[in-house]
Amino acid sequence: MTRVGFYVVQAAESGQRLHVAARLADKAYARGHRVYINAADKPQAQALDELLWGFRPASFLPHALAGDPQSEQIAIGWGQDPGKHTDLLINLQLDIPAFFSRFARVAEVVTQDATSLQALRSSWRFYQERGYQLEKHDL
Repeated sequence: MTRVGFYVVQAAESGQRLHVAARLADKAYARGHRVYINAADKPQAQALDELLWGFRPASFLPHALAGDPQSEQIAIGWGQDPGKHTDLLINLQLDIPAFFSRFARVAEVVTQDATSLQALRSSWRFYQERGYQLEKHDL
């Protein structure tokens, strides 16, 4: 069954969601995982794409926008079907994507703005009511 982690940032800025997603992708890639990042929309996906190019100057995170042949290790989409990805889903949308249960792990990023908090509290209840294993990580 899918394990769901909520990564709680003690800041309200929406840009924090991208930085946490980049940190999670970096850590997961280093451990050999394949990652699908589900951005809120195409502009956010493109911003994350740019962020990952220079995220760690001493390392490289092989990534691409969903559908690109180079998206084998880390794919960034905004609601598309994740294709072959089934390892880690980093969800930046405030809704739970229909395909979440095909993943071994889901990471939900929580910032302290009212909209994010309300949506992700609802997500917590959704997962909890369906018996998913939940974890909370304070960052």
